[in-house]
Amino acid sequence: MSVATFEARVIGAFGRQVRVRTSDGTEYPARPLGRALGIVCGDEVRCRHDERHGEVHVLEVLPRRTALYRTNARGRAEAVLANLTRLLVVIAPLPEPDLFVADRYLAAAASAGIEPILIVNKADLGLDAALGAALEGYRQADTPSIEVSAVTGVGEAELLAACRGRTAALVGQSGVGKSSLAARLAPEERIEVGALARAAEGRHTTTASRLFILPGGGELIDAPGVRDFAPAIECLEPRTLGFAELARLAGGCRFLDCQHLREPDCEVRAAVEQGQMDPRRYESYRRLRRLQQTLGTAEERARRRDG
Repeated sequence: MSVATFEARVIGAFGRQVRVRTSDGTEYPARPLGRALGIVCGDEVRCRHDERHGEVHVLEVLPRRTALYRTNARGRAEAVLANLTRLLVVIAPLPEPDLFVADRYLAAAASAGIEPILIVNKADLGLDAALGAALEGYRQADTPSIEVSAVTGVGEAELLAACRGRTAALVGQSGVGKSSLAARLAPEERIEVGALARAAEGRHTTTASRLFILPGGGELIDAPGVRDFAPAIECLEPRTLGFAELARLAGGCRFLDCQHLREPDCEVRAAVEQGQMDPRRYESYRRLRRLQQTLGTAEERARRRDG
């Protein structure tokens, strides 16, 4: 006799352990059946009860509408979060922001069809001249941003409005206050700051993410902080790598396959020279293009080893 299956949403991913929620709100700890299943927070999955062992098995990951991908150590695409409609890239005055990491998240989101917003947390600390100049560069790129404070509540209403009716995720460097923001936005969830790291004790904390319900509608995924982020190269828009200002400017380049590095009559480089594109953002693009070339070589080597 066949065993009945049911569909659920992954609301927590802790390495090889996940937590799922059904449409009626029932939650279960679960584990993937087989190591080939790559399950991430936000996934919709098919499950079944294993009465003999008293546990729930995840049998299948249902098709994803969107996904955020990174490059793993083997140079291959690996899903980080699934079924997002908005990516909240968090930076702060402290720790010192790595804007190149923020740019890579923004590029990955834009390439995946996920709406990105730059979230400047710890606004109560004030913004120095360097960060203010960086934000001006993002405004020049038409990247929306919200200044918030998990301490004072500044920007809370605007951030909640940006998440209403959406599935949003907080991503960024360690220490920028993502879990503090999540706790403020979803107080009924009783989010404990630092709980993600403890939930993944003994595992790499980048595998631990949790999904929470927001008051007034919407879902928020709190993803652990990172030191670096390398987007999956095959998932990036090939001509612009997901940089919004390049998408606007690249049509004026002499060559259709222009990579905006050394080619003649490049509209992008001309825009940088004329002050129409932030030089730091252009340097960020150049670094990502070089990373793409490096990771492409690594992926090819891995393919040859496995092939």
